[in-house]
Amino acid sequence: MSGRARLTLASWAATLMAAGALLPLVKPATWIFTAAFVLALVSGTGTLVRRAAPARSLTPAAQAVVALLALTALFAREQAVLWLFPGPRAVTYAAELFRAGAEDVGRYAVPAPDTEGIRLMLVGGVVVIGILVDALAVTFRRAAPAGLPLLALYSVAAGLSGGGAGGLWFLLAGAGYLLLLLAEGRDRLSQWGRVFGGAQRTGRPGTTVGSGGPSFAPVRTGRRIGAVAMGVALVVPFALPGLNGGLLLNGGGGEGSGGSGGGGTISTVNPLVSLQDDLRQQEDREVLRYRTNATDTSGMYLRLVALDQFDGLSWKSSVRPIVDVPERLPWPEGLAQDVRVTEVTGNFVASGNYEQKWLPMPYPAARVDVEGNWRYEPAGRMLVGDGKQTTRGARYQVASLDVRPTAEQLAAAGPAPQELRAEYTKVPPSLPADVRATALKVTEGARNDYERAVRLQDWFARDGGFRYDVDVKSGTGVQAVSRFLKDKEGFCVHFSFSMAAMARSLGIPARVAVGFMPGTPQTDGSVSVGIRDAHAWPELYFEGAGWTRFEPTPARGSTPAYARATTPSGSATAPAQPQQ
Repeated sequence: MSGRARLTLASWAATLMAAGALLPLVKPATWIFTAAFVLALVSGTGTLVRRAAPARSLTPAAQAVVALLALTALFAREQAVLWLFPGPRAVTYAAELFRAGAEDVGRYAVPAPDTEGIRLMLVGGVVVIGILVDALAVTFRRAAPAGLPLLALYSVAAGLSGGGAGGLWFLLAGAGYLLLLLAEGRDRLSQWGRVFGGAQRTGRPGTTVGSGGPSFAPVRTGRRIGAVAMGVALVVPFALPGLNGGLLLNGGGGEGSGGSGGGGTISTVNPLVSLQDDLRQQEDREVLRYRTNATDTSGMYLRLVALDQFDGLSWKSSVRPIVDVPERLPWPEGLAQDVRVTEVTGNFVASGNYEQKWLPMPYPAARVDVEGNWRYEPAGRMLVGDGKQTTRGARYQVASLDVRPTAEQLAAAGPAPQELRAEYTKVPPSLPADVRATALKVTEGARNDYERAVRLQDWFARDGGFRYDVDVKSGTGVQAVSRFLKDKEGFCVHFSFSMAAMARSLGIPARVAVGFMPGTPQTDGSVSVGIRDAHAWPELYFEGAGWTRFEPTPARGSTPAYARATTPSGSATAPAQPQQ
């Protein structure tokens, strides 16, 4: 192997070793393999261009072009020209993805989920550092200064981790830098020929060789770089925001106080991160158990959070005000007095192993008695733990409303309030046209929003040829929706978010709730809820009934009586035909 080839390989390895400090920040850490692949393409490009082009500056330029094409193919393939070249649509989408990633960095606690936005930032950042390291160490033969971009990469990881990246990752990054210096030193010595001890003699300009003479120039430079590096390593982490802000944010974006004041805002971490893993669990561990005076628990879904913001990349919960938990929660928005409502009470005990920032509750809750530092978010009607408060071992009582509108009432529902309709029917400009076209085809002939909602639900659950598969890659963005409508395989995440997106495209206010199915009744009269009861379902708004649950996921949960495929007159609706 030639000296330059060793330098190229050492630069690739040193960059990845420094990037190791980022691994604890994101789970799963599979992004590192993507970064290694793109870096390999960049390194190979550098090797080819250095052989063919005499101008050194052409090498990093060519590497940057190849990196751009690779990132486009990996992250914006469907928007790119010929799936590779970054046209205007791909650039716009990548900018949105990067923006979403920046928001996610401030939104999530460590370890953050491997969202597409965070993944783009990680892979793109490591590749940029890799190009700089390769340019300095290999193209311009200055391995010592290449330690600065490696240090920058480590320092960013140390700063984002909040408590530092840890000694192991520092040693790994340092070992990568030493590997790079050793590769350069071996390359230089191979160009000088055999070195004999004894009298000092002059070698290449700027260096001397001998047993008692001055140090090599690269070594002296390396010492200077090392001194600067140590100083920067001590200072930079303290200047970076930590990726540990938690869930409760104040107006300044920091972690909320643990007090019980009435102000503040909530920025919720997307609970979909662990939903697929929960459904794949081999052992259905119990997360909570409850007793209730309800005669029928089949519709008692336990809701954690509502996701109402759809930006094209994912669904998130909006940043909203939070207040102290009132003695009795307000009457549900849009629920009329003539709709059948029964108040039921449940006593809940969360497992000591179940840790969650949201309190699982039937929807809509009317009264919650719980000890601890809990806050109330009125728009989503959810309770979230302030500070370090979680559900671990929590015991609480919830009085909730069993709302049972009739098909006739839903069919006769008037228009939603203008402000609510404007907020909950928003779809991103990047939503593919075929999503709305499919929704129009499935609901063709429906006379009102209620019938459209039932048609959409039944198309997903029964008539559209969809198959439930928990191993399909998770995703809630526009690409995931479009892919799901084409492949027709997925689990509750795909079904619920696709139905919500299609409902919004038809002008029906929609959001998605995440939580648990009702659980399994036990012989002692209690109901056990397991980790594999984790679920997501759409909620559509109907004036007079408020936010109303639908169940598009086949073989999961129960379809409410009001959402079964009958018209208000009692006759069966025509089944929706699958998209051809």
